[in-house]
Amino acid sequence: MLTLHHLNNSRSFRILWLLEELELDYELTTYERTKAYLAPESLKKVHPLGHTPVLEVGDRALAESGFIIEYLLRHYDKEHQFKPTDDNEAAWEDYTFWLHFAEATAMPQLVMRLVFSKVVERSPMLIKPISKGIRKQVEDGMINNNIINNLNLMEQHLQDSHWFAGETFSAADIQMYIVVAASNARAGMDQSKYANLLNWLKRCQERPAFKRAEAKGGTLQF
Repeated sequence: MLTLHHLNNSRSFRILWLLEELELDYELTTYERTKAYLAPESLKKVHPLGHTPVLEVGDRALAESGFIIEYLLRHYDKEHQFKPTDDNEAAWEDYTFWLHFAEATAMPQLVMRLVFSKVVERSPMLIKPISKGIRKQVEDGMINNNIINNLNLMEQHLQDSHWFAGETFSAADIQMYIVVAASNARAGMDQSKYANLLNWLKRCQERPAFKRAEAKGGTLQF
């Protein structure tokens, strides 16, 4: 039996979506964020890291979205629907690059921006102007340019590819979804500059498995 521990409005949505794409039987346990926008302490009883996603497989608790994706594909994607085979070198390289790019390069910038927005949001009224100034300096100096560079790289790649690993939808698209959706929600991507990315987002959202995952796990709010 598979059990997914899913935190509302979090990256664990990726695993929920992949489980739906694979049409697997699983149990879903959902958690609400605390007032501090954190995972509840009860998740530490499931896995020592205390965050999601966590996929229980029998008596094992698996963490980290990239690892869980690879585990599910290794054991349940027997027809290689969601990962290119080794004999398609170009697609395999694209798949592997974007699967790791999402968490290693793109998400840290978005998380930093979220953290600073929460700092401003929770600052006492008297020091809110100061926290806003600090946020602006950090975003202008360290975050925004990196996010733009990442978006430009993604947009350029999708000029020649329908999906991130070529012409076939893969788990790399699932891993990349939150990166692109969060970037669009927070800053708003210009259709004239990021048409490929915005069209890709629509294709993802139109997939039946995506809609089923939203119905079960909630719509992502960024």
